[in-house]
Amino acid sequence: MSTLTVLAVAAAVVAAGCFAVGGVLQHRAVAGEARVPAGHGAATGRLDPRGFAALLRRPRWLVGLGLAAAGAALHALALVVAPVSVVQPIGVLAVPIAVLLAARTSGTRVPTAVVLAVALCVAGVAGFVALAAGSAVSGAADPRVLAIAGAGVGIVVVALAALAARARTPGVRCVSCAAAGATAFGLVSTLVRALAERVAAGAPALDLTGLVGGIAVALLAGGWLVQQAFAAGPPELVVACLTVVDPVVAVVLGVVLLGEGAATATGTALGMAGCAVAAATGVLALARHHPDAVHRRAQRRVARAAVSGSLVPAGRS
Repeated sequence: MSTLTVLAVAAAVVAAGCFAVGGVLQHRAVAGEARVPAGHGAATGRLDPRGFAALLRRPRWLVGLGLAAAGAALHALALVVAPVSVVQPIGVLAVPIAVLLAARTSGTRVPTAVVLAVALCVAGVAGFVALAAGSAVSGAADPRVLAIAGAGVGIVVVALAALAARARTPGVRCVSCAAAGATAFGLVSTLVRALAERVAAGAPALDLTGLVGGIAVALLAGGWLVQQAFAAGPPELVVACLTVVDPVVAVVLGVVLLGEGAATATGTALGMAGCAVAAATGVLALARHHPDAVHRRAQRRVARAAVSGSLVPAGRS
């Protein structure tokens, strides 16, 4: 292994730690500013503009945001000097790190079901990225195709956000917001690659305006949705959604828009699909078996039992 690759691996590991710690810090700050709608539990809080403005005065949130930005910069630097198949799977370490941090801060033991869910996420994403990187080829996208794809991704993001707005359970709201944010970030990765290709080809600055604007809009939308996810659920679930959905969306868009899948065999494509399903299953399992989710289900059962008991006519046992 070359010195540059070793440095890239180290940078990717540090980036994963930054993402995990930043996520935990942001979650704590956002949870304190989240608005709780009537009839919902505390974990279904929503972050309104006033609450977001208050976050700008919270040192914990600013440190978490700074760590997330540092993680993104280190991850990008690692990708410059080492293959995607080496760097991207290391980024999945953010999921178990976030789980361990959350368990340590809450003083609880990580359940076996959560460990298995995290392992499934890590294995699924690592396999997906390895297969994608091993068969990807470079290509360029037509501006009109990029615009159509951006609109399509926007529709998906809006649909997921609408699902989150109508969600009655915190787990669904958290996963929907995080998935929407990760989808937007996946579009950012594709647009950044397209922008780099245009710059390398010597395109004039005016022709790059649309790409830069699209990147800015996707970043803002994704960032807002991720903060909503932090307001609705635990940080490790948000980090897991981001780690799984972001690379899958980026690779799919790369295949569709940039022609990066031209050399991908059918067997490899099926393997990638299987890995993506496994990773998504891990996220859903984490959402279901996380201690917060288990505790809420127990509370709902107790509440239903209390209501049923209050409806029993007097004199009956």
